[in-house]
Amino acid sequence: MKKLVFLIFFNVWVVGLAQESKEQSVIDVNYFRGNISLHNNGILHLIKGHPEGVIIGWNKKTFGEESWQERYGFPDYGASFIYQNLKNETLGNNYGVYAHYNFYFLKRMFMFRVGQGIALTTNPYHKIDNHKNIAFGSKLLSSTYLMFNFKKERIFGNFGLQAGVSLIHYSNANVKAPNTSINVVTLNAGVTYNLEEVDNVYQSTDNSENFTEPIKYNVVFRTGINESDIIGSGQFPFYVFSGYADKRLSYKSSIQFGTDVFFSKFLKEFIKYESVAFPDRNIDENTDYKRVGLFAGHELFINKMSVETQAGYYVYYPYDFEDRVYFRVGLKRYFGKKWFGTASVKSHGTAAEAVEFGVGIRL
Repeated sequence: MKKLVFLIFFNVWVVGLAQESKEQSVIDVNYFRGNISLHNNGILHLIKGHPEGVIIGWNKKTFGEESWQERYGFPDYGASFIYQNLKNETLGNNYGVYAHYNFYFLKRMFMFRVGQGIALTTNPYHKIDNHKNIAFGSKLLSSTYLMFNFKKERIFGNFGLQAGVSLIHYSNANVKAPNTSINVVTLNAGVTYNLEEVDNVYQSTDNSENFTEPIKYNVVFRTGINESDIIGSGQFPFYVFSGYADKRLSYKSSIQFGTDVFFSKFLKEFIKYESVAFPDRNIDENTDYKRVGLFAGHELFINKMSVETQAGYYVYYPYDFEDRVYFRVGLKRYFGKKWFGTASVKSHGTAAEAVEFGVGIRL
């Protein structure tokens, strides 16, 4: 209950800030209904009925006051709240708060929204009371949603309409087992309301000048806690040390090449478990649990934020766990010209291993 109160308070606080802002803003409310996607046969028993809910968003408009806004077609950014009834007593209901961006296409008739946040589920896995819920091993979940809508503002005074499709994803990225996760594909429709009577004029800035930078070197430390897929095996900390070079190609993009060194305590315990539980596999319990990977990546810059995508390959891989290929998708926030914070999900294909939180420096 305390977590739910916190989420509600957070959402009210964000809306309060929006009301105090002198910038131009839009409120939207969308009803949605859809289906849980069968991405894993293990969740077949959880797919019942048609999940439904509501998405409430506050959107701050941009008009070109900063040059990055014109480069991305004058996007909106804001905060949103999602309530979802998953139509299954085993899964319960989910409440989430998100930060999001809206990007526009075809004369602003179509909107693409990407939101990232945290969600609270009301009925997570419990070995006695709710052992069938293998989707959510913890009350707090990481959540991402995508929305693609036809949108038309100011149809009836300050009111407008929008409709389209959404994808909502919930997972705790193996912070605690079990964690098969849930993807909900929906149709949505709703109304918009402009808080101001007239929109500002979009400003055009000359962005024709090419922008590049010399090669820079980065050092990053990431950490967090996670658990193996063995339910009840325990949560353990992990530590990741990364070094890489990046080359800024334009205002929007840079490429990266580097190395990761992984110290995952859960894997050390998992190796011990496997050596005892499956003696016929001849696993040495003292097998090194550390891994070293080489990766290539891309960074997409949006103002002081950026989106990182990386693909790596373990060159030191003493224990065969999941796969030698791994992926990382995350957000970065720059503080000044050198320091940055990062939050990312590391996975092997669709199987998430960890949520990583880190700090780094770009030299």
